[in-house]
Amino acid sequence: MEILRPSDLKERFQDPWISPYRKVLTMVDRDMVEILEYHPCVSGSEWMIYQYQRSSRLIERARRDGNRHSYLARTGKAPIELQASLNAAGIEEVAVEGDEVRVVHAGLAGAGVGAAMCRGMAEGVKRIELYEVGGGSKPGRAAVITPRLEKVVIGIDDTDTPESGATWTLANNIGLEARKQGFEYIDHVTVQLYPHNPHKTQNCVSVALAFAVRPGEADKLVALVRDLLRDNTLSDKTAMAVLRGIVVPEKLREYSAKSKRTLMEVEEAEGVARELGVELIEVTGSQGKIGALAALGLYDDPEEAARVYY
Repeated sequence: MEILRPSDLKERFQDPWISPYRKVLTMVDRDMVEILEYHPCVSGSEWMIYQYQRSSRLIERARRDGNRHSYLARTGKAPIELQASLNAAGIEEVAVEGDEVRVVHAGLAGAGVGAAMCRGMAEGVKRIELYEVGGGSKPGRAAVITPRLEKVVIGIDDTDTPESGATWTLANNIGLEARKQGFEYIDHVTVQLYPHNPHKTQNCVSVALAFAVRPGEADKLVALVRDLLRDNTLSDKTAMAVLRGIVVPEKLREYSAKSKRTLMEVEEAEGVARELGVELIEVTGSQGKIGALAALGLYDDPEEAARVYY
């Protein structure tokens, strides 16, 4: 076993069949770890998603969004009996060790190259433990060690007026500004709400912004987003909601679905948030709490979030 940093790998492995991942992030929520990998291919690899979901007993969910691969995994160990084409690649171990996350990847042939060298060169990787190099017909195995991060999802609603503004673009610009200030802005999800709401500006949507943050920095992020909203909103009804963690509570998901079907009241949003420990923040008013909270419940299901319920 060798311990190699990204710089070591780049110096040692300069072969034309090695294509480094762009970035790897790992977020922890109790015994769950969300692994985000930015694949080197322009639209990612659906083959990799399929193989990892099929082969890895630790993986609860695997998704691809362009070149971004997302794996939701449980901590633990589950060795894979690698078989060409059938079980060609996957995750054998996920462990949280202090301020680090350790993920053991295994793969045959090209997937073995990806397990070690390609991931090991990515931004966000501290080092790898190289067990087998892989390539050709050989297996590859490596532990990829990354910093432990936490997930913060912020719901935003009611930032525009009938005359001007757009919530989805303002929210995105806030996410981009947060990125400039050192936060990992990882997702933007537009959530369709009740289309017959008499209080709507027009399309009646709210937005969820997702971030990966270092432990202890969540409050700083929330304060930054609040201040940027206050400085740039056009509405006197703007509010935000904050979910800390990866997993969406079932009651929150139900609230979001209900918000797509019927007119909701601020008091119900406040009650659900209080019960679940979700923070609601009045930025310029309280009406936006309804949609801001609803955005959180479907942030991890963009297709359902976009769907119109008649």
